This record gives sequence, C-alpha cells and structure tokens, in this order.
Amino acid sequence: MTLAHFTTRPPQLVQALETLALDQAREREAQTLLHELAGITVLVARKFTNDRTADGLLEAFYLTIGCISLGISQADIPHSKETELSFLLRQGAEIVFQTGFRHIRELAALPAHTLITDFDNDPFVQQRNIKALFIELCRADPNTVWTGDEAYINELRNRQDNQDTVECARWLRKNHFAGAIRDSDLDAQAVIAIAVIFAILGDGRIVARTGQREIENLIRRARNAPPDIDAGWNQLLQKAPPRYRAILSAQMEAFRNTIIKKILSKTKVTTVVTEIQNCYAGTEQDVDYD
Repeated sequence: MTLAHFTTRPPQLVQALETLALDQAREREAQTLLHELAGITVLVARKFTNDRTADGLLEAFYLTIGCISLGISQADIPHSKETELSFLLRQGAEIVFQTGFRHIRELAALPAHTLITDFDNDPFVQQRNIKALFIELCRADPNTVWTGDEAYINELRNRQDNQDTVECARWLRKNHFAGAIRDSDLDAQAVIAIAVIFAILGDGRIVARTGQREIENLIRRARNAPPDIDAGWNQLLQKAPPRYRAILSAQMEAFRNTIIKKILSKTKVTTVVTEIQNCYAGTEQDVDYD
C-alpha cells in the first residue's frame, strides 16, 4: 500500500476540490461530485449528528470531508493532487466515503488495549467505539490543517501491536501446563509477564496464571538452586510460534534487570511476592490465601 507523505496541508478532499475548480472542462464532474457530497452529508447527519439543525449538518459535513480524505489517503495510488482527484472522480465520492468508513470500522475491531473483557463484545459498546473513532479521526474543518490520516496510521499500528500481544497471551493460555484457560476476560500483559517470570526455572512448563503459593514456591526454588535464566527463556521461545517470539523476548529483556534480579536477591519473599502480584500478575491470579 502506498501511503501519502504527511505534511501540513488541508484534507485531501479539499485539495481535490481546489484542483477541480481550476479545470473548467470538468464542470459536469464537479456538479456530480458536489451533489454526491451533499447526499453523503445528509446521511451522516441522520446517523451521527443531527439532520434537523444547522450545527448538526455542519458537523456532518466536516465528518464527510475527513472520511473521504481518509479513503483517498489510504488508496493504493501515487499521491499527488491530480492523481487523488482522478481517483475520487473515477471511484465516486460515495465509494471513497465507504472505503474510509470501512477503515474506521476495521480499526475499531482491533483492541484499543490489552485488557479484554466481555464488555468489549457488547454490540452497543462496539457501535459506540466506531462512532467515537469516526468523530476523532474524521472530523476535518476545511479551513484548518487536518492530520486524521496520520492519526489513523499511528492508531492502527498501536492496535495491531495490541492484537499481537493479545494473541500471544491466548496462545500461552491455551498451553498452560495445568490445562487450557478459557476465561473470556484476559489481561494479556499479565499473562505474558507470568509466563516469562516462571520460565526462568527451566522446568519446561508454560505458566499463564498463578497464585500466591506458586509465586512463593517460584522464589524459593530460584534461590535454593539459581537457574540458568537464558536456558529457561530459550525453552519458552522455542515452544512459542515465531510470530510471538519478539513479544516474549522484549519482556524478557525488560525483566532481566528488574523483577528477575529481585527474585534472586535477598529481598524478603513477601516483598517480592507483593510486587509480582501488584505490578505484573494483574487480573491473572487465582486467590488461594492471604
């Protein structure tokens, strides 16, 4: 996919209209485009703002500009004013708008964070999230600079990273040594943290959920017979699918000189247990005793 070069500039639709206005031979195409834009604006107002007030129609117009601009910006074309105008006229404003909105809908389907709950699967919540992203990324005042396309790319990257983290955690849960964990709620960062911490023992187990007793036993075992940390971590990496190894490796390096050092130090066991429970294990803990 060829991406536009992001600079300080108005929305792509505004640039396309400015270019079109300079070409008198395209007057009929200009009239058709303006008619399409008016129809799209009314539909956006009915669904997302208010089609009965001037303010509602104005906000819908801003959203229409941004959504079409997003569709243009993500199109697999060489990006120049003329090629973007040609693309818009060839496809039609409605198709480009639908493409832009599909980008928003697909973005909303990716996790905004790595803590997943049943709440995220509620249809009302999902529709609310689509609307929030649509307004956040696509509102484009034609008289100001618009960076919604750049914000979209950044958010897409963040959410793709979150998706990778969630999928890695689900794989760890599926391969939990005591049997697959099937809870719908998921604290992906905590699952990965637990797996990386317990992997230092090098006993071949994949630990995706823990409790206070297990953490205490981990610390005592590690102190009684200091493990080969890298060998234990390599065991986990070899078991993991290749696409998850970078995520696990990053956590390993982050933990090497922090919590792992404390596990192997002379710090009180209760102090280390409390830190693991509060800072690493998240909601992926079984309650066994106080």
